[in-house]
Amino acid sequence: MKLTLNDFDYYLPPERIAKYPAEPRDSSRLLVVDRTTGEIKDDYFYNLGVYLNPGDVIVRNNTKVIPARIVGKKDTGGKLELLLVKKISHTATVETWECLSKPGLKVDQKGIFSDVLQATCTGICEDAYTRTVEFNMAGPEFIAELTRIGITPLPPYIAEAHTDENVFREQYQTIYAKFDGSAAAPTAGLHFTKKLDENLKKHGIHIVEVTLHVGLGTFLPVKTENITEHHMHSEWFELPAETAAAVQKAKDNGNRVIAVGTTSNRVLESCSSLNSEGEFTITPQIADTDIYIYPPYKFVCVDTLITNFHLPKSTLLMLVSAFVSQPNSDELFTKFCESLIGRAYTYAIKNEYRFYSFGDGMIIL
Repeated sequence: MKLTLNDFDYYLPPERIAKYPAEPRDSSRLLVVDRTTGEIKDDYFYNLGVYLNPGDVIVRNNTKVIPARIVGKKDTGGKLELLLVKKISHTATVETWECLSKPGLKVDQKGIFSDVLQATCTGICEDAYTRTVEFNMAGPEFIAELTRIGITPLPPYIAEAHTDENVFREQYQTIYAKFDGSAAAPTAGLHFTKKLDENLKKHGIHIVEVTLHVGLGTFLPVKTENITEHHMHSEWFELPAETAAAVQKAKDNGNRVIAVGTTSNRVLESCSSLNSEGEFTITPQIADTDIYIYPPYKFVCVDTLITNFHLPKSTLLMLVSAFVSQPNSDELFTKFCESLIGRAYTYAIKNEYRFYSFGDGMIIL
């Protein structure tokens, strides 16, 4: 069955879009969706541990959002805006990034962003709308300058509500963010608090981390009507050995692996495999992934998914649609609105859940 982009559409009333996060973070609502029974019920995120068992492993993405939008001028004098979406390479003194450029830079054209930060376009990428750009700074010095002059990229649906950059930077960051490099937050993790973490650990739940720097692969819209023709941009990730070992132990012991968000999910699925006897293996690695998950993808690693509510026609919506349908459940996927996940979204809209980056959460069992 050929799936089209319109098969993943739904209508969201604008008032259901969350402009600000819940306070405290774990007071957000939690929609509980059971793939086995089809049951949909209400709870709160601070009760997450009710749905987990001792020995289960939570896997979270510890990437850190950087102020990836910078505004300056071209060496010819015109205004220039860059959005840094993926670091390509670095030395001790320079870093090269893939960037969205407005207007589009030409090769060898230069940009000036501050008294100390300059950049040179070194190439036009295959997609023709991103550029490789070399900056004249690197490492902590570069991040410090971005922090001083840069702007945290705002999702367009909340942009009009946020004018204080410092407040937004704090809100749009998980409490466990460690490694600079994302142009957007792994938003399913925004609900966690230190208190919730402590309660989960007391309950015997293990919490481990991966890193995936969020870029175009996660937030670029799908523009092809035939969804199989969409090209996923690759994103850099690291699956540490200790995380792989914890996941392997959980799978071997019959415990569940709980992915926090689609980015953690994609890392785990990129690194996992089953042999001909059905034995599970996960391999620690540092690599890029362009894994593209849509029905009827068979999940190898992830048993439970914690996620937010996603935009219509997005690759994120396609991933959660795959998670709730065959071969991962008994339900055959035909289109989003008729699926279990579609019914869950309809329920959430009717019951006034908050959607998107700062919205409420969902756990799919």
